[in-house]
Amino acid sequence: MKASTIAEREARGRAAREHSKRSSHKAVGELHRNPIELLKQSSEDRVHNLVPLRYGRMAVSPFTFFRGTAILQAHDLSQVRDSGLTMPICGDGHLMNFGGFATPERQLVFDLNDFDEVSVGPFEWDLKRLTASLVVAARHMRLSRGAAENLVMTAVTEYRDRMSQYAQCGALELWYDRITFDRMAETALTPEGRRAVRRGMEKAASRTHENLLEKMAERHGEHWTIRDAPPALFHVLGANTLFTEEETEAFRTGSSRKMLERMWGEYLKTMSHDRRELLSHFTVQDTVFKVVGVGSVGTRCMVVLMVDHMGKPLFLQMKEARPSVIARFYKSQGNKHEGERVVQGQRMLQAASDIFLGWATGPLGRHFYFRQLRDMKLSANIELFDVDLLEGYARLCGWIMARAHAKASGQAIEVSAYIGRGDQFAEALTGYAAAYADQVERDYDVFLKACRSGELEARTDEDMAADFRM
Repeated sequence: MKASTIAEREARGRAAREHSKRSSHKAVGELHRNPIELLKQSSEDRVHNLVPLRYGRMAVSPFTFFRGTAILQAHDLSQVRDSGLTMPICGDGHLMNFGGFATPERQLVFDLNDFDEVSVGPFEWDLKRLTASLVVAARHMRLSRGAAENLVMTAVTEYRDRMSQYAQCGALELWYDRITFDRMAETALTPEGRRAVRRGMEKAASRTHENLLEKMAERHGEHWTIRDAPPALFHVLGANTLFTEEETEAFRTGSSRKMLERMWGEYLKTMSHDRRELLSHFTVQDTVFKVVGVGSVGTRCMVVLMVDHMGKPLFLQMKEARPSVIARFYKSQGNKHEGERVVQGQRMLQAASDIFLGWATGPLGRHFYFRQLRDMKLSANIELFDVDLLEGYARLCGWIMARAHAKASGQAIEVSAYIGRGDQFAEALTGYAAAYADQVERDYDVFLKACRSGELEARTDEDMAADFRM
């Protein structure tokens, strides 16, 4: 097949404006849906006793509510016309789903770091999730309307400018491009920004498996056991379990060790030979259930502690992969294995991925993916940021999203041509983000009423922890 010329590809990008004008992205659309019904749907088949904790974490603020409602925004985005420029997208690229971690070469990079909703979709859906999160967060931090608008303009113009640069790059240049902490420090516009990057590097260096071992586990002779810390961490068949008797049945019948061995064998088949060889040096010590995040609370997530012949630890996480909300509402092609979808999407969008990524099928046919629990991983505490640091962070997120989209899709030329050189697209998304933040606040009020009326049960971590101290 004859390859398209650059001019033809630019023309294709500009032609997409006829399908969806850049100014049209301001529209939120007519939203006739019940947010509580959609939330209940997204809570189906989760660990029953953890669903109230999910709602409790979401009830803290409109911002935590937004983090737990990717299903709502995916539904809402499907109600308005899209650009037609589709590619692998993160699907939940809000500003807390970016973070720092170490590459296999032990280089610190900053990148997207949550791919539970990854799927093929319109490129702008990722940007709309990001820009709405910036406005919701700015309001949560009591920043002015002008400051919130400036954050969106900053993120989207950075995305536009970086995409324009990536449109000039060869395929290998895109594949090898990494946003390292050193590059971040060089490009930071203020001395405080550079200091924040350096502090992050120091903090990340301390977040290792060995440090985690001291905090999470205790040694009994030659064996390590992870300490229960309910509701966040507990043994499924232990005294502190939050599983119902019915939910533990799969663990009791045929023993949990046999089940783990079968999953482990399947997981190893998804790894390259050298990584299987590396894992052969470790033996399993303990397995616990871990409650993660906000939107993921109630999905099944296990932590496996392993040690090598020198007693050095490795923590692996087995996380349930549920169908993507993007695939549900964009009607993209279904996936044979949701864990494989997450892993392949992560490998495509990230500049460098965890060497232990893989997937397997668990009890009752549930899909899981594997990754390291913590390896110099770092997330931003944006509530401690001032306006200048938040603006720098918004710029960084725009840059990262452009790099991820350009690498995963090979469509930097088309997307750059669609956006153009002016501010029209950024201004449209600024209008969208403010209007959608209004919608988030309305939905949050409906959600709180449902919690107060008893239609939804919401409990805090402190509430649930107190149950175990009685």
